[in-house]
Amino acid sequence: MNQPNKTKRTILAAVIAAACAVSMGSAFAQGKLTKDSLKIGVLSDMSGVYADYGGPGAVAAAKLAIDDFGGKMFGKPIEVVSADHQNKPDIAKNVTLQWFDRDGVMATFENLNSGVALAVTALGKEKNRLTVVTGAATARLTNDACQPTSIHYLMDTIALGNVVGKAIVKDGGDTWFFITADYAFGHSLEKDTGDVVKASGGKVLGAVRHPLNAGDFSSFLLQAQSSKAKIVGLANAGGDTVNSIKSAAEFGLTKNQSLAALLMLYTDVHALGLNTAQGLYLTEAWYWDANAETRAWSKKYEDRMKKKPNSNHASVYSSVMHYLKAVQAAGTDDTATVIKKMKDTPVNDMFAKNGKIREDGRHVHDMYLFQVKKPSESKAPGDYYNLKGTVKGDDAFQSMEKSQCPQFMKKA
Repeated sequence: MNQPNKTKRTILAAVIAAACAVSMGSAFAQGKLTKDSLKIGVLSDMSGVYADYGGPGAVAAAKLAIDDFGGKMFGKPIEVVSADHQNKPDIAKNVTLQWFDRDGVMATFENLNSGVALAVTALGKEKNRLTVVTGAATARLTNDACQPTSIHYLMDTIALGNVVGKAIVKDGGDTWFFITADYAFGHSLEKDTGDVVKASGGKVLGAVRHPLNAGDFSSFLLQAQSSKAKIVGLANAGGDTVNSIKSAAEFGLTKNQSLAALLMLYTDVHALGLNTAQGLYLTEAWYWDANAETRAWSKKYEDRMKKKPNSNHASVYSSVMHYLKAVQAAGTDDTATVIKKMKDTPVNDMFAKNGKIREDGRHVHDMYLFQVKKPSESKAPGDYYNLKGTVKGDDAFQSMEKSQCPQFMKKA
């Protein structure tokens, strides 16, 4: 055998082997998906009482996050599917089961409505899929009903009560009566706010419960009026909050009593108008006009939706983006690996600064106490809030020491 030819063949083999190694290393660095695309689901109320709260705006926020990320993961497309759960947990569970088993959805987002969220997060554990909850607020999601595959991203009933409840009692509103949505969210919000009121030195004089999407609030308002409580706490959300506030004004309740909107977003204030909403205290995690970064993102959202976003829409964008970055960093869409990466990585974006996702799935971030402006104070369209205080995340949300999360308690 000719020695020069043997040497050439040896060198060529070495070059090919090195090229293969580089190619394999590059592929590993890029990561690998389970399916031919990375598919996420957005489950919301698209046409009912919470449609403005989440709905099509939540889907738009998720798509905006995907577009800003670049639209692909490891060279494969990122896709969004969405559905209207009609505020019915059984429908939500059936849709999500189809997404997980047939459509290859790896993660669901928003999962608005606490009854829906409890059903979907339990299914997520069963199917080993990530479920991120933004719109639903029951604190059970990070307490007795917490799941290792779930993240509670926006706010919860404990944080809402801690911020607005304490502030109102401190300001003299020390007797309360609750008008409460009769399902998991309303029950949690009434209890958690009531606990804060009592711990702050106030009293709870009673409560009345109404069905979701109640058409007539007159009988509930009459009971609240008869209680003589200084504060009527609205433990409801979305269209129910808007309608109860409108009815209270028409009923004359606000002449002698004050309303506390325990869960109210920018879109609710917009629906009411400043003439009706002025003076209300409320708790939010985010406001479109807070700073240059929130305004810049809101403009991109408004260009698509032709209206300004609320904190839930912003949290959907943030949570989807945080998930996509975690998949990219992990090099895989494996559920456990991605969740660990999401928990290990602080949230620093237009929604939150130095946010952290704890072991129990609670995303801890600052919360804000706002007061709705008078019409004369508003200087531009959508200029609705005066900032009255900032509550650090560790003070707003329940501490891990008080957690009733089963997997955390087993380790403690």
